[in-house]
Parts: sequence; C-alpha cells; structure tokens
Amino acid sequence: MQRQNIHYMQNENGERGELQVRVESAVGAAPIENARISIAYSGDPVSIIEELSTDNVGQSQVVSLATPPLEYSMIPDQPQPYSEYTVRVESPGFQSVDVSGVEIFSGTLAIQNIRMRPLVVAEDELLNIVIPANTLYGDYPPKIAEAEIKPVSETGEIVLSRVVVPEYVVVHDGSPRDSTAQDYYVRYKDYIKNVASSEIYATWPDSTIRANILAIMSFTMNRVYTEWYRNQGYDFTITSSTAYDHKWIYGRNIFDNISLVVDEMFTNYLSRPDVKQPILTQYCDGERVTCPNWMSQWGSKALGDQNYSAIEILRYYYGESMYINEAEEISGIPASWPGENLMEGSSGDKVRQIQEQLARIARVYSAIPVITPDGIYGPATREAVAAFQETFGLPVTGIIDFTTWYKISELYVAVTRIAELY
Repeated sequence: MQRQNIHYMQNENGERGELQVRVESAVGAAPIENARISIAYSGDPVSIIEELSTDNVGQSQVVSLATPPLEYSMIPDQPQPYSEYTVRVESPGFQSVDVSGVEIFSGTLAIQNIRMRPLVVAEDELLNIVIPANTLYGDYPPKIAEAEIKPVSETGEIVLSRVVVPEYVVVHDGSPRDSTAQDYYVRYKDYIKNVASSEIYATWPDSTIRANILAIMSFTMNRVYTEWYRNQGYDFTITSSTAYDHKWIYGRNIFDNISLVVDEMFTNYLSRPDVKQPILTQYCDGERVTCPNWMSQWGSKALGDQNYSAIEILRYYYGESMYINEAEEISGIPASWPGENLMEGSSGDKVRQIQEQLARIARVYSAIPVITPDGIYGPATREAVAAFQETFGLPVTGIIDFTTWYKISELYVAVTRIAELY
C-alpha cells in the first residue's frame, strides 16, 4: 500500500494530535537541555512548521499537529490514518538526529525519544532514522505459523527454570538468517512499547490495546523463556521480521497511552493450566490476512468497541483456558516491588531504598528535589516522588505505586551506568 503525502488533507479537516520530543544522552541517560528541535512535514522536510527546544529534563513542550480524520484508524481499508512528520534534533557536542515518518494520530500524544551520541564516539555527524509504515497500513509478510507451546522433551529446549522478565532483549533487525542485519540491545519495556506502537493503532479502545499488548508480551516472553533462537545457534532473542516475530522499528516514536499500559502490565504474560512456559500468542490483522485460532487485530478492535475486557477478547480467540499470569522475577532491578503502595507515613528499608535511588536520579534530573535517605516517607519524599512522576509522565500522586516503583528503578539503573547499549 502506497504511503501518501497527505498534509493538504490534514489542514482541511481540522483534526489534530500532539507530539513531545524527549532528548537524552546515550551515555548515562542524562537529559540534554536546550537541544534545538525542528519539525516539518515528511513530504516537505525543508519547510519548518515548528521550532522547539528542550527544558532542564530534556523534554520539549507538547505541540499540536495536523492529522487525518480519526475515523480512518477505526475502520479497515481507509486512507492512511496518521500524518508523518520529520523531526531534527541538534545540540552542541552531540551527533544530530533526523527522524522522518514520525506518526501522529488524531487525539493522541506521540512521544519521540531521541538518544544522542557524543561526537567523540559517533561515527557521523548526522544519524538518519526512517520510520516505515504501521503494519496495519503497510505491506509486510504474514506470520509463519508455529505451535503455541514449545516441546519440552527435546534436550536443551528449555533453558530457564522459571519465567523472568528480562532487562534487555537482543533484537535482530531482519530475518533470522540475514547475517547482514544489525543486532540491538533494547530494554524489554521499550521493546514492547515500540512493537505495540508499530502494530496497532493508539486510537483503539483501551481493552483492545491491553489485549494486544498482553499477546505481544507473552509471545516475547516465550522467546526469552525457551531461548528459541539461541538454541538454534543465534546470538539474539527475537527478530524484527513479521514472518517470524513482531515488527520492531529502530528509533520510532511511541504513543503515551500505549506506554502507560506497558508500564502498568509489563510483568504479565499469558498462560494455560499446567503449562509452565508463556504462550506463544500469534495473531494477524484479520483483514488482508486471516488466521483461524489466532487473534485478529481488527477483530479485537471490534470486540473492544463492544466493551469486551482485555481477557474476554483474548479468550474469544485463544479459548477459555487462557489466563493472565505474572513473572516470578524481574531482571536487572535493584529490588522488587514491595507489594503495597509507599506513601507519607510509610517507613522502613523499602522507603530508604527508593529514597537512595531518587537522590541519585536527582543528581541528573535537576527538576527532582534532592532528599536525604532516612527510611521515613515524609513531605520531602512525597514532593520528590511527585516531581519524578511529573517529569516522566506518570499520574502525579506523590505515592509510590507499582508503576512508579519500577520507573524509579529503571531510571536509577540507567543513570548509574556509564553507557547504555542502545
């Protein structure tokens, strides 16, 4: 399907979406302040329509941009449902980044994360990233069918003894046998957000988005748990080929509502009774490709419109025995969620632990007030937590819930490393 230069339509229908650009250093995850950002239509990248700069936490203001009508993303076989923009980011001492094809839907907030490499380690002065079409609109090969449960009797098939959420997955950016394709180390949550933003529309019902994200996570966790590719002699976790796995796109923008759902659900996967491994939940679009016994993406959207819950959607396609499970362990974090919210009046080792992490993050993100770890959740800690939540787009409550706990852990790990792998 041909991609369209549709900005003339966007200006006529009056519908708009939003974009925020978030910029950090690839070394130490430090925010980059005063980075210069220019935005243009991808069909006319020379004509700049917005010029922005980042604040002290590396974020631009949210800008409103023209989009096609919302209805285009709600029914199959419509014109391209999103507009495409080109975003260029420049900052002294860093490699400039140019991203074309940034997707904006009507009524949604798109987030373009930019990780800039210092010029001393960058190979070129400009990094060009091109975002291809969403899989529901573009032409991609359909999934090659596999068994949803991998055999466990074969020697070496199952390597891991329990289900663990990985810190990173290694994504092979091509088909498995393409030796020229590059491998990328990607944080697990970032991988899921990227795939979901590449394979469904952020405008769909919340329950549909959740059902699809659960299917993506369970499929990925099956690849991790069975070490599927490593047992075939490869050095990666998963590929970006839709014939084998999911569509992951280097450098693409994600969507705020998808990001929040992943942050809330990232420890979950799908199970069947008496089956230890996560289920390899395969799916197709349900329009150009049909797949009996798998989830249909457009079909899941129709069920969401009928107020089906996420698990009801999944059971409609995969059967009543499917249920949502939770991983026993999360790799690469300082400590697991304590099981209850921490708030003003809480005290103990878990409070001290999170205070220590916030204090370290505050050395990099100046918008977060520095606190002294004492194990007592007082007003200063509540204020620091609220500032952290505001900085990273979480509901501002001043309370450390599941999502905030793991977001603090994620940032703490990022800022205490000398460099990230991706």
